[in-house]
Amino acid sequence: MALSYAEMESLLMESFRLYHHPVAVTWLFTDEEVEEFRVQTPHVVPARPLTFCQWEIAARMENQTVLGTPKTLGCSGAKISFGWKEIDEQEIKTQLKYCVDYEQAERFVRSKPRMPMNALKAVAVGPLGKAKIKPHVVHFYCDNMQSYHLAVDYMAATNTHPLRPQVSMSSTACGGSVFTWQEQTFNLSPSCSGGYNSGKTERSEVNVFIPGNHIEATVERLRQRIAATGSSAITHAGDAFPGRDICKNCPLIAFKEEGGEACASCSAK
Repeated sequence: MALSYAEMESLLMESFRLYHHPVAVTWLFTDEEVEEFRVQTPHVVPARPLTFCQWEIAARMENQTVLGTPKTLGCSGAKISFGWKEIDEQEIKTQLKYCVDYEQAERFVRSKPRMPMNALKAVAVGPLGKAKIKPHVVHFYCDNMQSYHLAVDYMAATNTHPLRPQVSMSSTACGGSVFTWQEQTFNLSPSCSGGYNSGKTERSEVNVFIPGNHIEATVERLRQRIAATGSSAITHAGDAFPGRDICKNCPLIAFKEEGGEACASCSAK
């Protein structure tokens, strides 16, 4: 690996001006893997059952790694996504507020990405920079232009075009992570209602998911662009800010050294 996970996180956060740490999502399938994780990775555990979105709050906002289990997961939707709970009538009824009738709600719930029942022992989420074990998914909470830059670098790095993201009714963070791992592809999705309020995404963040197998190639593509153009921004060549929104070629928006002359091409008529 050319870059460590700490170096990848540093480059991603600096280049894209990320507000949140990228979240490394790691599935732990056996007791041995859980024990290995416990030994290798400093971590915390939920003091009481929380949602998966709330586990990720500690990772992306507090720079902490969380080890979560079925007992500490207090969200039925996430339990179904992780194969820790069967779909039942109560879960279908929780989706009725989104759907036209019970039949549609059941069909929508059963079509969401899910892990095989009881395949997982635990799930770890933490800042990418602190990952000791290769993550299965890297989950970004970011704005529109940051998500666009990540998508463009991913497409170039993996020679994939166009991308076809998956959006589901609820289960964005949990089901979105499962989808990206199962399909081994980039995913982009708005926050679901639970992820918005429970997961604290009041800044209107969008969710970007990149398979752990592809994160190194994506970051390497970012490095190539920086080396070639001198900056990380795609939207404005040479600019270091990915969300710059000054109108292209607008003659009114120009700057000069104090006391100096503006260049002829930038001067307003």
